[in-house]
Amino acid sequence: MRQARRDEEFTAFVAARQTHLRRVAYAVCGDWHRADDVLQTSLAKLYVAWPRLHRDGREEAYVRRIIVRTNVDEHRRPWRREHAGLDGHDAPTREGLALEERDALLEALRALPEMQRKTVLLRHWLGLSVEETADDLGINPGTVKSHTSRGVAALRAALSTTS
Repeated sequence: MRQARRDEEFTAFVAARQTHLRRVAYAVCGDWHRADDVLQTSLAKLYVAWPRLHRDGREEAYVRRIIVRTNVDEHRRPWRREHAGLDGHDAPTREGLALEERDALLEALRALPEMQRKTVLLRHWLGLSVEETADDLGINPGTVKSHTSRGVAALRAALSTTS
């Protein structure tokens, strides 16, 4: 009985948050296919910790942290250094910007160093606070601020030269 309720609660959480979490994974790793792999691994790890986390209400923050760390682990594996060759064939996630502007923004984001990209995306795309971002990435709040500042400056510079 307890196991069935646990499964129902976990399934409801995943159903409600899966699209958002997939976007978070994409924001962290920059590739939809790898984002799917990272999210799947992260959800499996979340399931194991679900009873403890669900009681405390920390599911969202915990799964974001798992996504970031899983991406780092996956990125270090040698077989992940191969590229599928399907760049540019993924569907856009947001409407609003013209196609050229979206491409320029995504290209500028991909050009950022990894930690700058992560901090900019977590802070400005997901709207996390400095402390939440620092906690998710396992770094100091001051480091989050400096990476974010440098990342935003680099994005501004890159996007001002393309327009």
